[in-house]
Amino acid sequence: MSTLGFLKGTHGLLLGAGVLIGSVGAKVLTSDGAKRVYVKAVAAGLRAKQACEDTVERARAEMDDIVAEAAYLNETVYSVEDEEDSASDTAAETVPAKA
Repeated sequence: MSTLGFLKGTHGLLLGAGVLIGSVGAKVLTSDGAKRVYVKAVAAGLRAKQACEDTVERARAEMDDIVAEAAYLNETVYSVEDEEDSASDTAAETVPAKA
């Protein structure tokens, strides 16, 4: 059997068809029309990326507002309650116990 014996029959036709499709595909992929499609697809991807970044930035700003309001609430409202609780605990400790 010769070295190129496998090219006889359908194997040879399949190999030839694969080479032909590959070379035509390479020409199509490098054509000007295909490049325009690539540019439009990349532009759409960049717009989608920007939209996602804007959404994340708005969510981050909302979260920062919530954290700031919670910190303010802790400083103003709950610190007063904590001071009252600690004052009543101190008063209870100073009362002498009856024997």
